[in-house]
Amino acid sequence: MNLFLPLEQHTRSLLDDIPALIEKTFPLPARFRRTLPADVAELSRLLTSGRGERGLSYPGQPRFLSAYLRFYLPWNLYRLCRLLPGLDLTLAANDRITDLGCGPLTFAAALWISRPELRSLPLEFQCVDKSGPALDAGKRFFAALAGETWKIHTIKSDVHSVSLKPAALVCAVNVFNEMHGDISRWKTENIRRNAEKAAALLAGLSLQTGALQTGRTLPAAPAAILVAEPGFPRCGEFISMLRGDLITHGHQPVSPCPHNDICPFPGGGFGKQSSARQKSRWCHFAFETGDAPPALLRLSQAAGIPKERAVLSFIFTKAGDPVHEGVNLRIISDAFKLPRGRFGRYCCCRHGLALLAGEKETVEKTASGSLVHAHFIKGARDTKSGALMAVHPVD
Repeated sequence: MNLFLPLEQHTRSLLDDIPALIEKTFPLPARFRRTLPADVAELSRLLTSGRGERGLSYPGQPRFLSAYLRFYLPWNLYRLCRLLPGLDLTLAANDRITDLGCGPLTFAAALWISRPELRSLPLEFQCVDKSGPALDAGKRFFAALAGETWKIHTIKSDVHSVSLKPAALVCAVNVFNEMHGDISRWKTENIRRNAEKAAALLAGLSLQTGALQTGRTLPAAPAAILVAEPGFPRCGEFISMLRGDLITHGHQPVSPCPHNDICPFPGGGFGKQSSARQKSRWCHFAFETGDAPPALLRLSQAAGIPKERAVLSFIFTKAGDPVHEGVNLRIISDAFKLPRGRFGRYCCCRHGLALLAGEKETVEKTASGSLVHAHFIKGARDTKSGALMAVHPVD
């Protein structure tokens, strides 16, 4: 299944209304309205280069909570609404969903907006976050958006110390890069250790794991895990390691991976495909944001944080046996020019990193996140990256 398809009209309409819904639900005092762009810019700094300055109480500060609700909440909703329709979510009536580090119930809201076929299902959410103000805001926001569609339980707790019932879907969005400080400064061994801990935590909360441990009947559909992080190199490395650790817990990668073999990216194991040049690659996806809410794009511009593209790294797994058949390639890069007038995109496949080459028009139409079946050129590798060479069947 291809990823990050354009928004359906009903989803886009709901997202376009989100800024106004936030204004109605959380009226902004005049003193905060004047400084909103500056507050967004300062919050962005505290969440990136200024992590060491922000302290643990920053989510509860009124100006930062207001900036988060008006900037990060809509942008995170937008990213998830581009991602979720492309995932094979097999939820059933009375299924339980655990959302770790849920913030203002972003995942639940995005699921309601982007997967309308699930709205009539009686679902139960366990939403965990250490910020009380974020949870309170989330309850108000979700009630304004969806009413009492689903049963929502909010739990103020650290994710490592909370006691939860096993769930059919366990998700963690923008959680692990925040949990241990600035991930961009982590050494590889730190990433590996934290990935192991994260995999054990996620698998331990899974209904599949819980049923096997207690002898209860397994759920009708395989339990699933979704982890999404910002799309920069260290997060991509963390996701690659987490993928391998989840496999050891019996959770097989379904998306974006087109295979269940060793990940060809840093941290995932290179095997015979290893190359020093490949280590500059990481698993991430980028897509244009032209269909994001216009009011949100204007606020981004005013804050000096224009977002023409969204970038993320993620892994979606299901418990059980491997499900991939054949050799498919997942497009993971922008299109770029190759010698002799050709164009290419980097891909992931069961044989490692691949470079899919073709005519400019064909390659540009095959967007990042697409799943394609292509022909490998026997014995050929890209001299720059060491990637296997592949071509579109039409070429």
